[in-house]
Amino acid sequence: GSPQDGAYLLLSQHASGFMVSQVLFAACELGVFDLLAEAPGPLDATAIAEGLGTSSRGTERLLEACVPLQLLDVDTRGERAVYRNSGLASAFLTRLGPRSQRAMLLYLGRTTYRCWAHLAEAVRQGGNQYPRAFGVPAGDLWAAIYRSPGERLQFTRGLQEVWSVEGRRVLTAFDLSAFPRICDLGGGSGALAKECAALYPQCRVTVFDLLEVVQAAETHFSLPRGEQVVFHAGDFFQDPLPEADLYILARVLHDWAEDKCSRLLARVHQACRPGGGVLVVESLLDEDRRGPLTTLLFSLNMLVQAEGQERTPSQYRRLLAAAGFPRFRFQRTGGTYDAILAGK
Repeated sequence: GSPQDGAYLLLSQHASGFMVSQVLFAACELGVFDLLAEAPGPLDATAIAEGLGTSSRGTERLLEACVPLQLLDVDTRGERAVYRNSGLASAFLTRLGPRSQRAMLLYLGRTTYRCWAHLAEAVRQGGNQYPRAFGVPAGDLWAAIYRSPGERLQFTRGLQEVWSVEGRRVLTAFDLSAFPRICDLGGGSGALAKECAALYPQCRVTVFDLLEVVQAAETHFSLPRGEQVVFHAGDFFQDPLPEADLYILARVLHDWAEDKCSRLLARVHQACRPGGGVLVVESLLDEDRRGPLTTLLFSLNMLVQAEGQERTPSQYRRLLAAAGFPRFRFQRTGGTYDAILAGK
């Protein structure tokens, strides 16, 4: 009951945090939640192990750990424990769920987790750890992040999942109906553009992303097509940007250092129609940089995995004003990502 006991307990929880993440990642990787979703009823550890092709010894321990993490529910029938998906798992962890986050979790487990093993070195060097984590040459950031078509597809699927939960919230933080032409820079599979088109049917939305991203999206996704949503391939640092009234930069600026953010925003300003603006969607730090904790961790992730950082509203205000977007408003959404609307 001493203060030291509480401090030690907190320390132990922090030290084992990576184990919690790995339980979640492993259960997704093995297909635990999909198997239970497709089963006619709860299953015991033996049946789950047979269905997954895993050891009964390891499966039982994994299932037991999932229960206090609220990933699975358990009932005891005689001496036999039977498991079913929790409400959390049913909502977010099955492959076919409309709000599934499985693809992003697999990306975090297979890619991001490996980079975080080198966090201390990232702090020493001040640079991302893709080369060290995966044995690839140092060089272009996106050549490292998209080092294989499979990883690029996994990341694109993950972003689509994020916007299935967060998209409506960030797109309704401000009324965007006054912008007839919208361009989503780095829009991937078009998930955010599709949501935007549904919310603002009078608007035309162009998705602008790298050629290989657009090609992967065309191959693997049911893309929103038609007059309202179109796709345009290009590099937003080099190629001409489509003319628009509003540019969406969602989870884009946090990837890059200040000079590249300024360069990109200057290009957006040049292409933007008079009276237009920019919608920036990012996880915003508090002005004192003491929170939110999730955003602080995201900022560390930018250190180990990219070139940029998470920023405060005032930091974004300065970047946008310097690029020619002085009319600035921001809105906390109550979710992971917040919204900034800056006018030309």
